[in-house]
Amino acid sequence: MAKINLTAQTIPSGSLILVTGVNGLIASWVVDKLLDAGYRVRGTVRSLSRCAWMKPFFAERHGADRFELVEVSDFGAPGAWDASVKGVAGIAAVAGAAGIDLVDVDAALAMEFPFVTGLLKAAKDEPSVKSVVFTSSSWAAWTPDPSKKVTLNEWSYNDEAVHIVRNTPAGENIGMLGYMAFKTLLEQRIWDWIRAEKPSYTFNTVLPATVIGATLSPENQGIQSTCGMVKWLRNGENLDALAGVVAQRFVDTQDLAVLYVAALATPGVNGERLFGFGNKFGFPKVREILQKLEPENKIPEIGGDGWDQTEVPNQRSESLVRACVGHGWATLEESIADCLKSIKKLEG
Repeated sequence: MAKINLTAQTIPSGSLILVTGVNGLIASWVVDKLLDAGYRVRGTVRSLSRCAWMKPFFAERHGADRFELVEVSDFGAPGAWDASVKGVAGIAAVAGAAGIDLVDVDAALAMEFPFVTGLLKAAKDEPSVKSVVFTSSSWAAWTPDPSKKVTLNEWSYNDEAVHIVRNTPAGENIGMLGYMAFKTLLEQRIWDWIRAEKPSYTFNTVLPATVIGATLSPENQGIQSTCGMVKWLRNGENLDALAGVVAQRFVDTQDLAVLYVAALATPGVNGERLFGFGNKFGFPKVREILQKLEPENKIPEIGGDGWDQTEVPNQRSESLVRACVGHGWATLEESIADCLKSIKKLEG
């Protein structure tokens, strides 16, 4: 990928940016792209000892003394974020605590909303902070369903998931609808907080679709999150789970990270929901691509359910990515090839 070029920026080069949860798939790439763009980065993790590899890793890639690592083990502790935000010009809030298998939406909100607003409040009280970007989810906008033609706009929310969850008797299986409802309600409440508190910093949310592509350091991170599903398919693992993933949108790991940089530092980007919806994908197509990339390896067949028909407001996000690196969204073929390289790198 081309080096990031910020021709105009609201945060000067060399400024310090805070990124939360930096050992994760998305946040590690956000750190890498911020360093590439000329910023310094302070990253938070829950355990310094488990993430000790990160400082020498980024020093080798981007030079010494540009990345620092701090431990925030309890997001909800009083003043948990006060030290982390000192002197930073921007914040990429990527870390989250809830898992996709959550059942009790209200309990998850009661846990996560206070720690997010704790970070936002700490940022409001720190005069140096100019910009904050919060990580939401594509599922906060809609439930993927390739049988439906749906048109989303910037302020579409997944009210359908919330309605179903609120009207499902306790104890009944709601699958991933609980997580979808949680992400919907959490983002809505955060925007309500922003409107009520009126912080001086710019504020935007990023809604990532399924994230596929290269892993920054497979040797240290493994193949994380949704990239791991590509590994499952290649290895013939968890095929029943993969068959339940309907056709929808994906976003490349590096494109998404560039979007965070653009959201933080591009003039005129404020009060926006930035849809990190790249191109379309489904696992039957992923299988086809993997088979072409590895003709010697028999990739298992997997059933399909059509192709996504949703009209999505992703043009703004793509234009921001293009302005930074000179190209738009990666193709599925490119992202699967990069993902496969990471898998092979992990295998040695």
